[in-house]
Amino acid sequence: MGEEKVKAVLSLDNCILPDEKIKSTPSKADGLSVDDEVDIRILGCDFIQSGGILLELPQVAMATAQILFQRFFYSKSLVKHSYEHVAMSCLFLAAKIEESPRRVRDVINVFHHIKQFWNENCSLP
Repeated sequence: MGEEKVKAVLSLDNCILPDEKIKSTPSKADGLSVDDEVDIRILGCDFIQSGGILLELPQVAMATAQILFQRFFYSKSLVKHSYEHVAMSCLFLAAKIEESPRRVRDVINVFHHIKQFWNENCSLP
C-alpha cells in the first residue's frame, strides 16, 4: 500500500476562519463598532508584546499568545470579557505551550506594572 502525501496550503484565499465568522464577531453583535473592536484587539496585542518582553519570553511565545487572543475574541465578545485578563491568560498559556513557562505571580506582576506605566504616561490633561 502506498502512502498518500497531503499538502497543507495556507494563504489569504484559504483562511482558517470562514469569512462569515470574521465579519460577524460576537463583539459586533453586542454593539461594539468595528473601529473600536480593531483598536481593542491591537491594544491587547500590544499588551501581550510588552508583557512578553518584560518576562523575557521568546518571540514565538508572544506570537502564540496573540493568536490565542485573536481566536478567543472571534468566539467571545470584547464587551463581556476583559481584554486585559484575556491577554494575561493567553500569555501565560502560550509560555507553557512554547515551553518557556512563567509563574502566574510573575505574569500578574508584569501586567500590573504595564498598566500602571500606561496610566501614568497616557493620562489626559
